[in-house]
Amino acid sequence: MEKYFNTTGVCVPKKHYMVNVDNKLNEIIKLINKENYFTINRPRQFGKTTILNELSKMLSDKYIVITISFEGIGDIVFQNESYFSQMFIDLLSDSLDFNYPDESKRLLSLATDVKTLKDLSKVITKFVKDSSKEVILFIDEVDKSSNNQLFLSFIGMLRNKYLAREIDKDFTFKSVILAGVHDVKTLKLKLRGDEEKKLNSPWNIAVNFKVDMSFNTSEIETMLIEYCLANNLEMDTKLFADRLYYYTSGYPFLVSRLCQIIDEDILEIKSNWTLDLLEKALKQLFKESNTLFEDLFKNIENNQDLSDYIFDIIFNGEMKIFNINNPLIALGYLYGIFKEENNIIKMSNRVYEQIIYDYFSSKLENTTSNIINYNFRNNFLLSNGGLDMNKVLLKFQQFMKEQYSTKDVKFLEHNGRTLFLAFLKPIINGVGFDFKEVQISEEKRLDIVVTYNNFKYIIELKIWRGESYHKKGIQQLYDYLDIHSVDEGYLLIFNFNADKEYKDEVIKINNKDLFTVYL
Repeated sequence: MEKYFNTTGVCVPKKHYMVNVDNKLNEIIKLINKENYFTINRPRQFGKTTILNELSKMLSDKYIVITISFEGIGDIVFQNESYFSQMFIDLLSDSLDFNYPDESKRLLSLATDVKTLKDLSKVITKFVKDSSKEVILFIDEVDKSSNNQLFLSFIGMLRNKYLAREIDKDFTFKSVILAGVHDVKTLKLKLRGDEEKKLNSPWNIAVNFKVDMSFNTSEIETMLIEYCLANNLEMDTKLFADRLYYYTSGYPFLVSRLCQIIDEDILEIKSNWTLDLLEKALKQLFKESNTLFEDLFKNIENNQDLSDYIFDIIFNGEMKIFNINNPLIALGYLYGIFKEENNIIKMSNRVYEQIIYDYFSSKLENTTSNIINYNFRNNFLLSNGGLDMNKVLLKFQQFMKEQYSTKDVKFLEHNGRTLFLAFLKPIINGVGFDFKEVQISEEKRLDIVVTYNNFKYIIELKIWRGESYHKKGIQQLYDYLDIHSVDEGYLLIFNFNADKEYKDEVIKINNKDLFTVYL
């Protein structure tokens, strides 16, 4: 069977090109061998199910491994303990039946009359006590029903058995792994009636899971090497892995999806990979709708406070301290939007940053119908295939001058830079793309690197905060251009003072020209 890159469901080594995650698996196995209970909570499509599948195969000789999922079991089973307990027995039996059919039959013989969680607990005790090997339990998609009281009582039961086992008063699973998006440790167990919630979670016996589930560059390279060997191709695998990591920060779905686009959509026949193929794949990725992006935008849409928080960070350059105890920060981290970098909140990866920029600018574009009278692409094309970026900035200046006035200052302070991105998007759409990087500083700069065909344009957006800051910003832009080996740069300055002047100028600094537009 010819292998391929997979972005749907579990990844299987004999069918799919896969990153070698042995180091991660070995770290998890250490926790299991110590009889730890824990939760693998990571965002959607982060490889949780694949990890459980690989763990199951690695551990099956030493342990009896039961792998079940709460995906699609329906709310009806959580209506009473009898439904739930029987469902749980059935799931255990189905899992055992494939690799351990005799153990499956033995379990069913012990569970002929299970109606309560107490009955279920006794069955688990008898089953584990007489098993030929120690038993490990994996529950995938565990948070599908984590808001249900019966589910909390169930994991509370597992906790009680764990505690009793520690003092030699019960038999239970050697290790239990719960996998899902949410951290079950944070859930609280409610007592009956109107009594208050307990202070402790029903899963407070779980150890912290510190294994990094994202792919590092060395791990990404293992998949690229496998692909090259299978197809007799040459590639600078380290360089390509570094670049994939630069854009994705190792988010498993994004890494595999970019490779998949190159292999299946861009290349008509298998041939050597170069970095320009990755840029083409990025352009396609930014235009597509997939389940990961849909889930991301749903989470942003469903929480206005989170949406505003993200906007302040990526458009207004707000520097926010990372504190996981802040509910909004915790939510953004849970959804895979935020990460911590030097104690500061950053977007988790450049792909997310790009599509969130596009998402916000597109929403603003929908409310600004007059913009289409100014940003017709053909007006800015050069004969060499590049863009007349001077003309783009001057046209945007005209748009701002004609469409907005002093009464719009508050709107523009919040949305001015978003407006420019909305203005720019149809000009480069389909041919180029723009990466933005918020520069954490007093000026709250936003640097935009636009690629269009083989041309690169660096634009700095900032708010006017006085002459001294302006001079400092010029030097910073010069340094940024130097890093990118570019001799021309662009500076777009938003001035919200009453006496502001619409003007443009070329600022020369050493060997570089900075075309500067004030609005």
